[in-house]
Amino acid sequence: MSGHGHGHGHGHGHAESLDDALTASSAGIRAVKLSLVGLAVTAALQAVVAVASGSVALFADTVHNAADALTAVPLWIAFALGRRAATRRFTYGYGRAEDLAGLFVVVVIAASALVAGVEAVRRLLDPAPVEHLGWVALAGLVGFAGNEAVARLRIRTGRRIGSAALVADGLHARTDGFTSLAVLVGAGGVAVGLPLADPLVGLVITVAILAVLRTAARDVFARLMDGVDPELVHTAEVTLAAQSGVLAVRTVRLRWTGHRLLADAELDVDPTSSLAEAHDLAHRAETALTQAVPRLDRALVHAYPGHP
Repeated sequence: MSGHGHGHGHGHGHAESLDDALTASSAGIRAVKLSLVGLAVTAALQAVVAVASGSVALFADTVHNAADALTAVPLWIAFALGRRAATRRFTYGYGRAEDLAGLFVVVVIAASALVAGVEAVRRLLDPAPVEHLGWVALAGLVGFAGNEAVARLRIRTGRRIGSAALVADGLHARTDGFTSLAVLVGAGGVAVGLPLADPLVGLVITVAILAVLRTAARDVFARLMDGVDPELVHTAEVTLAAQSGVLAVRTVRLRWTGHRLLADAELDVDPTSSLAEAHDLAHRAETALTQAVPRLDRALVHAYPGHP
């Protein structure tokens, strides 16, 4: 066997992994479509009550729900792009569009926190009456129900297909649901003679949005920096080390491209192995890796002569 690495990664079972990737993208698009409709209806119903009542807490919640509905658009585009085949320019395909959409989600969450916070402070400094308290409370309940349904759909689908951007957007929606419940608290406070309860709840909502921003930003930036769960790396190392003929695992690298993983590994094998034997070992190692690591799309395995 030659003294330098033998590369293997011409994608045995690649058609199957491609089908999985397309199925995952279709599931993502379906989740995004349904959540867009659900949140658009929720925000529209809340907007009518917010304008009629003058509730700043409800206004903050409505802005957030509308922004959350809009984040579905770049995610939709990203999932559609991710289904396109790799080209001579984009040799790894278009999966990273999903991570860029996640970045957009983070920016929208930050912007909605700013809008809600500014409006709450303005109303604290310049109080105004809140009317139609029963309708405000009902709008808060509608907001909670709509957001929780969308959050469950996004998080469940995002975790199933491995999309950090979709999970981040689901967490965003879940916080919106709880902030909608906070609107109920504000309405109750005004009803018992505490007019500042409404803008104070608006400030609480702002803090809650910032908490979601922190979680979403951490996950999305980790993806952009090629961060993976160390448990996945451990699984890959154990799987490769267990292959017959592998003397040692030198390195294992994993990276996400959208909601699919790519792997690159270097193995030490018996130095007396022929090129054909090393090729066969690398092929078996790749097959084992794609079966052991969830959502692994492709693996490139290099075999080097080791020291027995």
